[in-house]
Amino acid sequence: MNIDGKTKIIGVIGNPIEHTLSPVIHNTLCGLMGINAVYVPIHVESDIDVAVKGLSASGVYGLNVTVPYKQDVMKSLVSVDEEAAEIGAVNTLVRSAGGYKGYNTDMPGLKRAIESRHVKLECKKAIIIGAGGAARAVCLMLIKSGVKAVYILNRSFEKAEDIVAKLGKDYPSVELKALSLSKYKEIPEDKYIMFQCTSIGLKEGDGLLIDDDDFYSMAEYGYDLIYNPAVTPFIAKLNSLGVKNDNGLTMLLYQGIIAFEMWFGVRVTHEMADTVYAELSKKLYGGNIVLVGYMGSGKTSVGNALAKDRNMDFIDLDEYIVEKEGRSINDIFTYESEEYFRNLESKVIADLSNLSNTVISTGGGAVLRKENRDNLGKLGHVVYLKADVDTIVERVKGDDTRPLLQSESEEELRKRVSMMLDSRNPYYELFADQVIYTDRLTPSEIAEIIEF
Repeated sequence: MNIDGKTKIIGVIGNPIEHTLSPVIHNTLCGLMGINAVYVPIHVESDIDVAVKGLSASGVYGLNVTVPYKQDVMKSLVSVDEEAAEIGAVNTLVRSAGGYKGYNTDMPGLKRAIESRHVKLECKKAIIIGAGGAARAVCLMLIKSGVKAVYILNRSFEKAEDIVAKLGKDYPSVELKALSLSKYKEIPEDKYIMFQCTSIGLKEGDGLLIDDDDFYSMAEYGYDLIYNPAVTPFIAKLNSLGVKNDNGLTMLLYQGIIAFEMWFGVRVTHEMADTVYAELSKKLYGGNIVLVGYMGSGKTSVGNALAKDRNMDFIDLDEYIVEKEGRSINDIFTYESEEYFRNLESKVIADLSNLSNTVISTGGGAVLRKENRDNLGKLGHVVYLKADVDTIVERVKGDDTRPLLQSESEEELRKRVSMMLDSRNPYYELFADQVIYTDRLTPSEIAEIIEF
């Protein structure tokens, strides 16, 4: 972007501040929305009052606040929003007459992150693991979102009971119950929104506070406030049970989005949020590599070699669909239709928006739909693995698992491959960030020359 005399300054104050991800959120949004502003980290060594008043006098348009100043900054503001006052912390400063007004977008951000996943909180029941400040804030958010009941589990029963006593007094209509971790089986069997609000999972080697599949099977959705590492023991357990879940990166995203909307009076769309999330994931976890190309071009073998070489995860979309459906692609085509399969394929691709550090091998026809090209393009670096007709025919002849290539003779197969390549090649070529001819290269050699 071009910085000039009209560029608005926004930023985040804290100590330390070097590793903040907030500039990724806000500078990406400024670019997407064409707003002439720049977001910068501002290291404040000690005197938060002097810093805030000086930044206000300097015309800084808006600020975020991070540790250790979320409480202390409140004394330097002209006013504090009611919800931030109830939480007892501020993370967003908006210009007001005579200075800044303080808000807290953390819990509104968490709520919006959950709702973006089409999970409703109203009239639901929830379980919170942990009883620190984050757990109290989550409990308050849930109460205000209209949940019916909240169970708080903690090693120290007294800390959980303290949250229940204080919030229960102000919100008597919601059922709040404190339990020690060892009493988790006293929670009635039902479906719950489950939150992991402890620091367990931050360190390598951390285990689960509760290691019981029956307990986690009660979750219809789970959320871990930790976002680094991406997969904590809590997230891994929910994944193993097929429970939809997210980590704290979506909360970080949406708390930033809400602050941005406050500063500039705009509304960030879901599409913009997805774009910013992809940038955050790339910055924090590493980006994805998407392999496209015709059947037999080597996507699966190259994907496996690439993932092993670069310590990335690997997903073969066709195999993923087969696993989810419990039947082969041939069966899907035979007993349903190609259209049915393409719809499945599109849904799976759309559901992969939160992936990071993963190699994705696509089906040969995935790029035919614009929605797939758009979603795959957002996922990461797209590589077209290109092979000529002779190479493809040699690789796929005799393979009866590919319904679109069933032919009575090799000559008929050659004609079919040639015709489909002619129709699909323009999509592969225009869509890809990189094109690699695979005819005379091994999977390992191809993996070495991918530019990512």
